[in-house]
Amino acid sequence: MLDKKNESVFKGSSYPRRQQFEEMERSTLQLLPEKRFELRHSTVVTVMKNGHVCLSSDKHYYSVPYGYISKKVRVLYSKSAVEVYYKYERIALHKRLRSPHNYTTDPLHLATQHQIMSELNPDYFLQQARAIGTDVEYYLSQVFLKKQHPEQAYKSCQGILSYAKRVGHERLINACKRAHGYGLYHFKAIENIINKGLDLYDTTPEPPLPMPEHENIRGEKYYK
Repeated sequence: MLDKKNESVFKGSSYPRRQQFEEMERSTLQLLPEKRFELRHSTVVTVMKNGHVCLSSDKHYYSVPYGYISKKVRVLYSKSAVEVYYKYERIALHKRLRSPHNYTTDPLHLATQHQIMSELNPDYFLQQARAIGTDVEYYLSQVFLKKQHPEQAYKSCQGILSYAKRVGHERLINACKRAHGYGLYHFKAIENIINKGLDLYDTTPEPPLPMPEHENIRGEKYYK
């Protein structure tokens, strides 16, 4: 039926549709895109101090080059990809992942890979933790060790340290000890322990936890 239609002559002309296609249209055709078209959504966010942006719909974090920290950028995201633009220039492209509270990080984006000391770094957090107690310092060092890149731990460390003002040093110290006993090293562990009051239970006094060796942690002797 379709072939018959294409071979029929146009009304008011002397040639069929097939002839017009072959003589005028075929040469202008282009290859179809390799990927199917995907709708894209847009949002404007500020690059966090750890060099990542948060796609709030998935609660997932994606890295951008460290030079864009604190700048507002536009995030375009589709079913399969996340693109980050600054002033119409694309500065990052990632595969979209829907795993909440996790990070997608390109090592080349990170300040630590370029030996640049940004405002935030592991020593900054460990110094604050040391002022609260050695158990908190040890706990944060483990948080860093659990991440592939130190920048991925900054948000968790900020949240953990905030409890020193919210509930006091003693409760945070006890929460870190209890979380260490569970083998859990992230903000959610401390949050759950404090919210449920588990840190208020009696705990057997233990000696301070030893600091581990790690390339991103200089240790207390560095500051003497």
